[in-house]
Amino acid sequence: MQYKNILRPALLAAALGLALPAMAQQAITVVNFGGANGIAQKKAYFDAYEKATGGKVTQVEYNGEQARIKAMVEAKKVTWDVVEVEGPDISRGCDEGLFERMDWDKLGNKADFMPEAVHECGVGTFVWSTVLAYDGDKLKTPPQNWADFWDVKKYPGKRGLRKGARYNLEFALMADGVAPGDVYKVLKTKEGADRAFRKLSELKPHIQWWEAGALPPQFLVAGDVIMTSAFSGRIDAAQREGQNLQIAWSGSIYDLDFWVMPKGVANKEAAMKFIALASSPEAQAEYARNISYGPTNTKALSMLDAKVLEQLPTAPANSKNALLFNAAFWADQGEALEKRFSAWAAQ
Repeated sequence: MQYKNILRPALLAAALGLALPAMAQQAITVVNFGGANGIAQKKAYFDAYEKATGGKVTQVEYNGEQARIKAMVEAKKVTWDVVEVEGPDISRGCDEGLFERMDWDKLGNKADFMPEAVHECGVGTFVWSTVLAYDGDKLKTPPQNWADFWDVKKYPGKRGLRKGARYNLEFALMADGVAPGDVYKVLKTKEGADRAFRKLSELKPHIQWWEAGALPPQFLVAGDVIMTSAFSGRIDAAQREGQNLQIAWSGSIYDLDFWVMPKGVANKEAAMKFIALASSPEAQAEYARNISYGPTNTKALSMLDAKVLEQLPTAPANSKNALLFNAAFWADQGEALEKRFSAWAAQ
C-alpha cells in the first residue's frame, strides 16, 4: 500500500504558529516505545518538526519506566523534553508532580479531541489496543475470545502475556465469563481480584511472558506460542511485512498514550511546539496511515480513507466488544495489584 505524504512542513508550521527563524536549531529529545510506533512517529511527527523548525529530534526508546522520569526530576537533571506515557502513568505522575502542566491554549480547541485525551498534564496522542493475536497459518480454527485463549485442550501450546497485572487481570475475568462492561465493577472488589488471580493461575504453566512490544509477533512467527496478547499496531506492522498474523478483537482493551513534559524540562517552548504539531489533525492522520492506531484529534478521521479507518481500534466492528482501560482504577489500585502480581509470578 502506498501512503501519500500529506504533510507540507512550511504550511503546517504556519498553521501551528511556528516562527521558523526563532525556532531554528531548537533540538529536543522525544522518548517513546520504539518499534513500529517509533517509525510511524518519525514519519508523521519528527521529520515534519525538523523540516518546519530546523531543530533536530533525538529519539530515545524505553519501556515506560516511570522511575527514570522520577530520578531525572528529583535530581533536577532533566534531559528528556517530551515523553510518551501510558494512561495510568500520566495520572500517577501528575499527582506526584513529575510533569509540567499542559498549556492547552497552544494546542487548539479541546473540543476537537476525544474527551479522554484532555488531561491537565498531557495530551492523548493515539488510541491503541491490547488484543488477542494468533498466526493464521498455524490455527485453522481461529480463537474468538479470551475463553478460547484459556482453553489449552482445544488449543494446546504456550500463550504469550505481557508481564504485569494490567490487562491480564481484565483478560482473566473475561475468560471466566465476566462481560466487558462489568470487568472493573468485579475487579475493584477483593473477591473479584481473587477470582482474576485464580483464573491466571490456571494458565500459569502455559504462559511465556513478554515485556517489550516487539516480542509477541516474534513469538508467533517463531512458533514459540500458539497465541498471545499483543499491541494491535505491532500485529499491523507484521501484516505489512507479509506475515499472516491475525487479531480476535472481542475483549480487546483500548487505551490512550499521552505526550507529557517532565517537570523542569529545559526546552519547554520547543517541546510545546512539537506536541502542538503532533496533535494537529494533519499529523495524526499521517501517523494513522503508517500504523493502525486511532487519532485522538477527531478532525483527523475525515482525512483517512475507509481501508485505514477499518483497521483502527476505534472502528465500530473492532470496538464492539472492547473494554476501555480504566486508568482511574489502576491509578488507585494499581500499585497494590502489581505488587501482588509480582509475588504471584515469582511463586
